[in-house]
Amino acid sequence: MLVVLIEDQILAPHQVCQSCLLADQSGQPRWRQGQLRCGQALHKIAASQPDQYQCMMGFRIANIE
Repeated sequence: MLVVLIEDQILAPHQVCQSCLLADQSGQPRWRQGQLRCGQALHKIAASQPDQYQCMMGFRIANIE
């Protein structure tokens, strides 16, 4: 499940991505085959951290399982 991390908040992607020009037709991040297509992967500090990405609009997105 993808979540958007903003300071001390965790938001659902549809709350943020719905107005993004880079989102897909349903207002969701472009997530394909385990990668965020509208951003780039960030390096993990610890192996136990979820995969995190920096989207083109500047938000941090995490893949929480």
